[in-house]
Amino acid sequence: MYQEYFGLNDYPFSLTPNTKFYANLPVHHQCLQMALAALKLGEGLVKITGEVGTGKTLLCRQLLASLPQDRFYTAFIPNPYLSPSELRLSLAQELGLEVNRHQPEKMLLETLYMRLQELAMQNLSVVLVVDEAQAMQVETLEALRLLTNLETEESKLMQIMLFGQPELDVRLNQYNMRQLKQRITFSGYLRPLNFEETQQYVHFRLSQAGYNGDLVFSPEAVRVIYRNTGGIPRLINIICHKSLMLAYGANTRTVTRKLVIRAVVDTDVSRSGALTWLKRRMSSS
Repeated sequence: MYQEYFGLNDYPFSLTPNTKFYANLPVHHQCLQMALAALKLGEGLVKITGEVGTGKTLLCRQLLASLPQDRFYTAFIPNPYLSPSELRLSLAQELGLEVNRHQPEKMLLETLYMRLQELAMQNLSVVLVVDEAQAMQVETLEALRLLTNLETEESKLMQIMLFGQPELDVRLNQYNMRQLKQRITFSGYLRPLNFEETQQYVHFRLSQAGYNGDLVFSPEAVRVIYRNTGGIPRLINIICHKSLMLAYGANTRTVTRKLVIRAVVDTDVSRSGALTWLKRRMSSS
């Protein structure tokens, strides 16, 4: 494949959310700093939303990696399809507890409370991070709210960080969710990249993968990528990966506009946008 051809150590546009490829672009930097500041202040509930493919999971992992281990104890729940009981059990396991799945709920809550107090006495702030929170049942979201009630006279025993698609905001705007919504002290929105950020993103990922030669993607090629992905990082990755494969097949180390167009037309998620753009180009020429 093209990895050796371009002198790369890794595939630069893999869809796996690897923090090595966290570009720290302005929109990501703002959301990350907001989350870190809120958690260091001890705020109870923080939320970050963004469209599909904008990099929420990567930002989530970067946040977990950025929290000082001598100050924070993190619990991560990547699977939101949990009942309230399953949520509490998952949290208990993340906190290092061995619990009986069939024990009464009251006993489980008391065990969680004691563990949280123990960690607080060690000067550790517990942060529960939930990815894909928009998929949580209403009952499970309510169970999350109740967990924020666990506190001492001075501070919360646990903070909660929610990552989700815009559907999470729709759900939180429901009347029966108003108590949970009122407890969200800080919110961030992960917007798509603009054109300049798309350029930086593409070149950064190539450099992180070990590339140090001449420019691979021409400015015209990046413009086609931006127009047909809307600045969504996941779609950018797909188009760039296919474009590099085409460049390798054509025995060229420069990805041109034509190669990107071929990659776009071959991609279902961007094909309609590509064809619209191509028709517009043809009619104006």
